[in-house]
Amino acid sequence: MKLNINNVFSKELPADSVLENERRQVYNACFSYASPKQTAKPTLLHVSPSMLKNLGLSSIDAKSKYFLNIFSGNQVLESTKPYAMCYGGHQFGNWAGQLGDGRAINLFEIKQNNNQWQVQLKGAGVTPYSRTADGLAVLRSSVREYLCSEAMFYLGVPTTRALSLSLSGDKVLRDVMYDGNPAYEKGAVVCRAAESFLRFGSYQIFASRQDNYTLKTLVDYTIKHHFTGLGTPSKDTYIQFFKTVSERTLNLIIHWQRVGFVHGVMNTDNMSILGLTIDYGPYGWLEGFDYGWTPNTTDRQHKRYRFGNQINIGLWNLLQLANAIYPLINEAEPLEAILNEYKTNFEIKSLAMMRSKLGLEMADKNDEKFILDLEDILHQTETDMTIFFRQISNFEKKKPSEGLKLIHDAFYAPSEVVGDIKKRWENWFNAYAERLQCETCLDKARKEKMNLVNPKYVLRNYMSQLAIDKADNGDYGLLDELFKMLQNPYSEQPEYNNWFAKRPDWARDKVGCSMLSCSS
Repeated sequence: MKLNINNVFSKELPADSVLENERRQVYNACFSYASPKQTAKPTLLHVSPSMLKNLGLSSIDAKSKYFLNIFSGNQVLESTKPYAMCYGGHQFGNWAGQLGDGRAINLFEIKQNNNQWQVQLKGAGVTPYSRTADGLAVLRSSVREYLCSEAMFYLGVPTTRALSLSLSGDKVLRDVMYDGNPAYEKGAVVCRAAESFLRFGSYQIFASRQDNYTLKTLVDYTIKHHFTGLGTPSKDTYIQFFKTVSERTLNLIIHWQRVGFVHGVMNTDNMSILGLTIDYGPYGWLEGFDYGWTPNTTDRQHKRYRFGNQINIGLWNLLQLANAIYPLINEAEPLEAILNEYKTNFEIKSLAMMRSKLGLEMADKNDEKFILDLEDILHQTETDMTIFFRQISNFEKKKPSEGLKLIHDAFYAPSEVVGDIKKRWENWFNAYAERLQCETCLDKARKEKMNLVNPKYVLRNYMSQLAIDKADNGDYGLLDELFKMLQNPYSEQPEYNNWFAKRPDWARDKVGCSMLSCSS
């Protein structure tokens, strides 16, 4: 097994001078050295073929004991020094101080085909940033992260990736619902990779401590390696850096809204500086279309991170990043202009995204009202978002009366679609048919385009839970089935048609199938 190691983060940024792996506050450093915990009996459960290739590895490599040891944390690759990253963050709107990689350990960086990959293990043991936690992960949360990060990639959503999923052979104590009933579960380790795992909180921690020297060092490093087109460091470069981060963040959240994904815990320490989906905890896909839904039990009361508020939280988080890098610019006006541009661009890009979901290529002055009317009707009775948008690609503009029949299977309670609700749907489909008359695209071509932005298959929480339950009993067949299916989410794949279905009734309130805790 040969890897093209190209460590730049740990070579160019300041390291923690304390070498002991003890929980502590870390100052004037971007990372601390920390070695993975030796596990009892590691077992490789699954590997992503595309990520093997991205890292310059083969399927033969993945079958070796050496691969298992390296990517489960049982062995450190020669001439490398694993480390955990230092960062802070706002959690649920409140400054939490130092957070850091409490259960993630970066192994090394790889350069392959001109792409840089930072490779890390999640659930590999304690680091200086673990606070009161054990730094470990369990099978259920690891299955969810492994499947979801790869599913998001194939949906076309910017994301971190996953290389492998392994059992550790250890038992890990967890209180999944925070109700005082902890239980031992199977421990697991996910190996994940990204160009960088830097997040907003990586910069906030130094600003909060007025450590402008390390702040500047980290921002300059980030621009040098990840925003190379911006040029040499200067005030104008820092402004352009923030503008690019803002644009990437907006692009990311528009993608989330397009596929009905809710992150669930958009704290600033979970916001990638590269605009990637990062840290898959209590996430979920919409079942019924609902702007008020959050998958996070911790967020149940205030619903800060609900589906319809993600774009606003993105703006709030960008404001915190602007405050963090302000000492490098000392001028508020350009940062405020970028934040205002984010608001304007969201309205424009959100409308364009919804047009694409409805197969509308031409702009019309009444489109915003037309789409708002649709969203309002979708809230009238529980309507499955994924099925609805996939099915309306079959709509024929000359047959508006058949619209309701097309989306019948999207309703969780079809018997409720009567009276005023039924009339509103009929009126909307008539308006849709009329609106499509303005388009030059034929029904068949429109369907093909709509099916490229409206997935047929997404990783619903109940699907993950079924895979978790089977995996917990030593059956990994469903894990592999879902992994394969989710590699082609926009294709019909008739062999998987049983997964193109509404959430079953038994999953409505089942733990792991509806809302999830941060330990999920």
